[in-house]
Amino acid sequence: MDGVSTRETVAAALKAAEVPFEEPRPGAFLATLPGRRKLDTMTWLVVGEQALLVEAFFCRQPDENHAEFYRFLLGKNGGMYGVHFCLDAVGDVHLVGRIPLAAVSEQEVDRVLGCVLTYSDDWFNTALELGFAGAIRREWAWRAKHGQPLKNLQAFAHFADPARAEG
Repeated sequence: MDGVSTRETVAAALKAAEVPFEEPRPGAFLATLPGRRKLDTMTWLVVGEQALLVEAFFCRQPDENHAEFYRFLLGKNGGMYGVHFCLDAVGDVHLVGRIPLAAVSEQEVDRVLGCVLTYSDDWFNTALELGFAGAIRREWAWRAKHGQPLKNLQAFAHFADPARAEG
């Protein structure tokens, strides 16, 4: 499959899956995968000369508990399909994979996007808890003190809410 037909295949797969996307330049698609825990996973699909690059931002580098944070992510890599966790130059975490152009089909694009969404959404809160617990506790306390909404922090109430931690 050449780059032009791969581009058409990727566009068709995104449309068929009703995934919102932009194509800022020919063959470079930015898809928005809506999640439940991680609200949106922005995912690049870039047609190259030999492969389709798939890359999605997962989270920034952890503030704390680095060993456990990275052990958790590396422990997931062995069982993943199509993408794996990796770090960029500043230490932020991404999901990255490459699909040979000959293997790109609408079904394969859909499968890999499903994997990106599943991995990102299912493991996001655990990663945040491991690498950002202190920041989450501070944010909870600040919001509670200032009467701000705590809705998007509820997944972390089991350790961030002093009332639950005591009880």
